[in-house]
Amino acid sequence: MKKTLLSLSLIAVALAGKAQNCSELFISEYCEGSGNNKAIEFYNPTANTINLSNYRLVRYSNGSATGSDSTDLTGTIASYSTFVIANGQTTGNASSPACSPALQALAQQLDHAYPAPTYVNGDDAMVLARISPYQRIDIFGEIGVQPTPAWSDQPPYDGSAGKWWTKDHSLQRKHTVEQGVTSNPSPFVVTLQWDSLPKDNWSNLGIHTCDCNVATGVKALTKSVSLKVFPNPSNGNEVAFVSDKSIKEINIMNAVGQIVYTHVVLNSESTVVLRNLGISKGLYYAIVKNEVGTKTEKLIIQ
Repeated sequence: MKKTLLSLSLIAVALAGKAQNCSELFISEYCEGSGNNKAIEFYNPTANTINLSNYRLVRYSNGSATGSDSTDLTGTIASYSTFVIANGQTTGNASSPACSPALQALAQQLDHAYPAPTYVNGDDAMVLARISPYQRIDIFGEIGVQPTPAWSDQPPYDGSAGKWWTKDHSLQRKHTVEQGVTSNPSPFVVTLQWDSLPKDNWSNLGIHTCDCNVATGVKALTKSVSLKVFPNPSNGNEVAFVSDKSIKEINIMNAVGQIVYTHVVLNSESTVVLRNLGISKGLYYAIVKNEVGTKTEKLIIQ
């Protein structure tokens, strides 16, 4: 009988811990790119829209044990959707260049002027905090520790061995992660929960795959948004955009970050055909906003 009661108690504790999963925002992507190309993506793993006014991003700079600067988030984040904050610098110089307009176009919020959390440079811990009641709901890095110059993938994980991961990389949270890290990790083993992408790779920013997404009562992976652009290359007379999600807006940006064409979709359409673009030959980026996020594809006009 005692063994049965003990077993039931352990099951109850396990279920209680499991119930906390998929119940609060967490950081789903970290972009530490060239210059000031920095961004942080958040994911809502719940079945409800969340008001972001009760959340704050805090940077613990250069091994500081206390927050160095912070930004309060704004707007809302829909169920099983993402929200991106990017570095807000639009002008710059050799020592502090502007953030790429292409990266800023993928964001729902631009950060404020320096000092700000999105001036992260690979050796700063980042915390997503709920303001009231206050709680650290996700920790990236190890607070109070400064790696040299970034956290790495081999022991002791402080940059002294292995490859640097938190500098000159984009990192995506593994789909199996269902909640943030609430206790300061020691050490911060970045490979446990993150996958690495090359520097300035934002191909999936705004889209996150997570086991928290529920379909017909069973956990399922969030499907990556499908987007096809054809013909590509195109002569600019006609370009079709076909997606498995409703397209809301299409922006075409040139190689230097200028928006040269904008089309707002008034009705719910998954196929949009643009005609007579009137833009010169060259390489462009088509930034397509849909019901779950943003997808970017290269577009060649010849």
